[in-house]
Amino acid sequence: MNFDKELDARGLNCPLPILRTKKSLGELASGQILKVSSTDPGSVKDMQAFANQTGNELLSTAENNGEFIFLMRKH
Repeated sequence: MNFDKELDARGLNCPLPILRTKKSLGELASGQILKVSSTDPGSVKDMQAFANQTGNELLSTAENNGEFIFLMRKH
């Protein structure tokens, strides 16, 4: 899937991936897609909760060799 901005949050622990995601989404226009890469296993639950709380849409979550990839659409 295409995305408009990419955020590398690998090596960061909670709550930094979410804080950086929030900041990056703030730089996007409504409907644009942010790709987030993280190595924090807690970010899976955190990203879903963040999407639910903010109204942003978590389009996909994938895991590959300990790296988590999220695609989120700004509301």
